[in-house]
Amino acid sequence: MKTLLKITNNIFAKSILIIILFMNVNVTNAQASKQTIEASSSLGTLKQINAGLLNVGYTEAGLSNGTPVILLHGWPYDIHSYNEVVPILVAKGYHVFTPYLRGFGTTTFLSKDTFRNGQQAALASDIIAFMDALKIDKAVIGGFDWGARTAVVTAALWPERVKGLVSVSGYLVVNLEANLKPLPPTAELGWWYQYYFATERGKQGYTQNTYDFNNLIWKIASPLWNFDKATYDQTAQSFDNPDHVAIVIHNYRWRQSLEAGESKYDNLEKRLAARPEIKVPTITIGSDFDGAFADGKAYANKFTGKYEHRILKGIGHNVPQEDPKAFAQAIIDVDNLK
Repeated sequence: MKTLLKITNNIFAKSILIIILFMNVNVTNAQASKQTIEASSSLGTLKQINAGLLNVGYTEAGLSNGTPVILLHGWPYDIHSYNEVVPILVAKGYHVFTPYLRGFGTTTFLSKDTFRNGQQAALASDIIAFMDALKIDKAVIGGFDWGARTAVVTAALWPERVKGLVSVSGYLVVNLEANLKPLPPTAELGWWYQYYFATERGKQGYTQNTYDFNNLIWKIASPLWNFDKATYDQTAQSFDNPDHVAIVIHNYRWRQSLEAGESKYDNLEKRLAARPEIKVPTITIGSDFDGAFADGKAYANKFTGKYEHRILKGIGHNVPQEDPKAFAQAIIDVDNLK
């Protein structure tokens, strides 16, 4: 009986030890995961602020009395696309903010019950809420990919909040009706991932292979950009966000009218469906990624204020990271566009 009791106590003690060790591993892993979300020092100080539906992670750099500049990243990228842009702007006296979009980095939802919505009006509303939280009345806003779309939509709906606009690939406002119409086969091929995301297999595939999937997108979108693993890994940490997959999948399914948005954005989307003109000073940028549309002629008439278009040859989709000097110069120039 004593022998059995001794064995039982030993088993119990070992079980407790295993549980404690397991808990310690979990705590360590949780701490490690927080530590992996680190912003490059060139972007300034990483901060958090409650804004609208989100607790927004963002970096801030430059003098507080400088003209505010908000730089918006795309998918599958993050704020590190602006590693070399921010120091150039700070040196010119600008006050620069680079927020993580919803579903990226340290930006999280304040409520677990909020719908994980990736539609264009929701992302643009996030930027207005971000500006309100920081008491930024007006800013120069620039971006590429999702960031360019968000910047353009913000300028279209709230022009009084935008001092100047820089948009890679031009007028990217989503028109759901137009998106239902088929494109030539070569153009359709370029959107293969959107059709993949339309399937449950695609959602599972992206969930399981986010790191490798997004690395592939980088290579396809910027075939001449020889980025290294360290550069990619610096951004890839932002994909570990708990809402990342949900936001990405909804964004692309919404664009194809496969999933609905939220009714509270209906009025904003109705205004965007009318393809409003952009009246704020704007510089658009075309790159190799844009193919035949790099010249900007297809959308030039949508920008009715002070306007310039620039073409960057040999540059792919991630313009601010591939050619930071050109992107930074566009921000500086649009602020002084005559």
